Parts: sequence; structure tokens; C-alpha cells
Amino acid sequence: MTATAVIPGVGQTGGAAWPVPVPQMRTVAHLNEVTKRYGTVTALDRFSLELRAGEVVALLGPNGAGKTTAVRLLLGLIAPASGTARVLGRDPRDSDARTRIGAMLQISRVPEMLRVREHIDLFRSYYPQPLSAAEVVRLARLEGIEDKLFGKLSGGQKQRTLFALALCGNPDLLFLDEPTVGLDIESRRAMWEQIRALSAAGKTILLTTHYLEEADLLASRVMVINKGRMVCEGTPAKIRQRVSGKRIRCITRLDPAWLRTLPSVSQVEKDREAVVIQAEQAEPVVRELLNRDPELTGLEIASAGLEEAFLALTGEDKK
Repeated sequence: MTATAVIPGVGQTGGAAWPVPVPQMRTVAHLNEVTKRYGTVTALDRFSLELRAGEVVALLGPNGAGKTTAVRLLLGLIAPASGTARVLGRDPRDSDARTRIGAMLQISRVPEMLRVREHIDLFRSYYPQPLSAAEVVRLARLEGIEDKLFGKLSGGQKQRTLFALALCGNPDLLFLDEPTVGLDIESRRAMWEQIRALSAAGKTILLTTHYLEEADLLASRVMVINKGRMVCEGTPAKIRQRVSGKRIRCITRLDPAWLRTLPSVSQVEKDREAVVIQAEQAEPVVRELLNRDPELTGLEIASAGLEEAFLALTGEDKK
């Protein structure tokens, strides 16, 4: 069964109080010059990362970049070919380290014929100082579905249950792999609030997500990995600064092929009825658009966001 650990009592009614966060940013986990191969494929190539107390770190990269391998190394599910992995000062495979780690993984498989409450009680039994069942239910917003079979839950309810199981053990370090997939807007925002609360309480969270807005809103630090190597890391603002230019969105009758010929334009894409134009300088492009198409509507201009920076840094074409 996939290891799932969790979160110390949250400082709210019905649960144990969170410990007071330690002010200094101590190292909680790290990979140092790690190489991992699967046959002839190098998944990680002398890859290093550091996670510090109270941080939410977003690990971003295209499919096959090495994100899952990095997480599995920190969980102690695999060992590196070279380099070192440490969690809470120990080998990640050490049992004492594992009881202080929580994980919500997309590859998690839990029995569908157990009820939500039974899953929570089972996972709580794995840990020496678990959260109360009532607190786990409250944190994951599972009120009213505790007695449902896991196999009868909706996709969003299953996702919230997996989040709950990752909280059962009251962990110091929490891995969240695509935690909000399948959630509606309200549930997604509620989970964001809980992630922020965990970070404020001193918990360290490594987040992998394809929702770059989510990384932008939650992460204190972003790491971009591609082909097994770190491309860059820093705050979301610093990552965005790696890409200059503006994003212009509008509804126009002008031919996209012609738009690509305009000075400073680097990319033109269709977005439903509109076009999205990436340009180093927005003002001359917008003037030309308005001159050529007086009926142009829906004009929006924005600075390059985390998504544009990610695509530029990894060389990925937007799907």
C-alpha cells in the first residue's frame, strides 16, 4: 500500500494544536547530486533540491521530466544510483522518517469496498501520534460522506479522501501530487486554504501540479525540472521575470499568419474565438491591430505569467 502520512494537529477546534513554527528555515529534506536511471533512460542527472521548514515548494516540469522519480526518492520508495537523499536528517527508507511523512500520490490505490471512515481509522493506526478522526474529516471537508464506500464516491470526493489519508499521521513533510485534480472551484479553493494553513504551522509541502495558477498562488518557491535536470528555481515572481514581453488577447478578423509577421511578435495562437499574441513590445503591436481592424474587440494585455515562463524554460509547446 502506498505510504501516506500527514499533518500535525491543526490549531482549530476539535483537533490537537499545531506546534509553534520554528522561525529559522531549517532544512527538512534534500537530494544532493542524485542520479537515477531506468535501464538506458536517465530520469535524474546529478539533480539537487532542498526543502525547508514551512515552505510550499512547487516542482514543475513536463511529463517525463523526472518529477515523480524525485518524489519517490524522497519517499524512500526507490534508491539513487549515486548521490544522497535525506529526509529529516535520515535515510528516507528509515521507519522513523516515514512516520513523519505524508503523501498524496496519483498512483495511490486504496480498497474500494472500505468506507471513508474505515480508511481513515486504518491509516491513523499506522502512526504513533495521529490526528483525531474528527479532525481529519474536518480538514478534508468529508463531513456527511464518512460512511460511504470509497468506490461509490465521486472523483472529487475520492481526491479529498486521499488528501485526508495524507493528513492522518500528522506529518512534518507532505507530498501532494496533483492534489486538486477533479475538484470543483469551491473545493479547490478550500484545499488551497488548508495548504496555506499547514505551511503557516511550519509544515513543509512539496507540490506537483499542472495547474500553474495553483503553483503561482501557493508556492513560496518554484523549481522547474526538465530532462532530469534543474532548469531554474526561485520565487514565482523571479521565474516570471525570466520571460520578458506581454500577452495580448483579442477577437480579430486578422489572419494569424499575418500577425506572426509583426515586429516583436514571437507567438500567435488561437484560443476559441480569440487569438493570443506573445510580443516583446505590446504597444506597437496593439496600434497596428487597431489600425488594421477597427472592429477588434475583447482586447486584453498582460505581463508574461508563470505558464509562459514554464513553456519558455522547458521548450514545451503549449497543448
